[in-house]
Amino acid sequence: MAATDDRARKRPSSVWLADRPPLKRKADQPAGLDLDKIVAATVRLLDAEGLAKFSMRRLAAELGVTAMSVYWYVDTKDDLLELALDSVMGEMRLPDEADTGRDWRDHLRGLAHAYRGLLTGHTWVARLLGTYINIGPHSTAFSNASMRVMKASGLSLEQITGGLSAVFQFVYGFATIEGLFNARCAEAGVPVDEYFQQVMAAVEGLPEFAETLENSTKVMAARGGATVQEMRDRDFAFALDLQIAGIEALRGSTDERGPDPR
Repeated sequence: MAATDDRARKRPSSVWLADRPPLKRKADQPAGLDLDKIVAATVRLLDAEGLAKFSMRRLAAELGVTAMSVYWYVDTKDDLLELALDSVMGEMRLPDEADTGRDWRDHLRGLAHAYRGLLTGHTWVARLLGTYINIGPHSTAFSNASMRVMKASGLSLEQITGGLSAVFQFVYGFATIEGLFNARCAEAGVPVDEYFQQVMAAVEGLPEFAETLENSTKVMAARGGATVQEMRDRDFAFALDLQIAGIEALRGSTDERGPDPR
């Protein structure tokens, strides 16, 4: 029974839930070092080298200090990664709710584009979003803004979380794949458009890809020979419009039936 009670009392691990006393600089602590500088350096390293290569030792070398100096400000590497995650969440522009000239659709598009920009600009973020509970101030501000916009759509309270999932899980999947492809091209030292053409050329003539290539060629021709980025932007905008159209079509619906058993 005691073990069960302990589990019931244990709360999720998060740097935002930890009780940490105020820091008092020791005489042997490097001058000018603070938590903001440590988090900023963490973001730079993650952007430049990726999550797999990140370590506290590597961070300390980047800052020109010892690893113990970094641990004076954070207890664990996980705490630091969680701080870095919330830091970049603050880069997203949130809707100006005083702007009455824009409705919920405009605000939702703005949030979706901002989220896509975050995920493609910091490819390590996608992995961390599924690792931490994301309750830092910037993450919470984004969640609250998204909730307010979705409430304004006219969805019922029971439908709002599904609406949020439809939009932002779509953005997460789209932007994660986009970011990984961009990163692969960067690692290979090849521009995105050139890499795409190399892939297309590699499978050309193979019978199992004939239908896919024929359809892709027709689609690209219809778009006017766009670059990979232009094609992505058009696909993203259209797919987002589909999500919004679905919200418009289903708001106010009270159909609570389960899935069709057929």
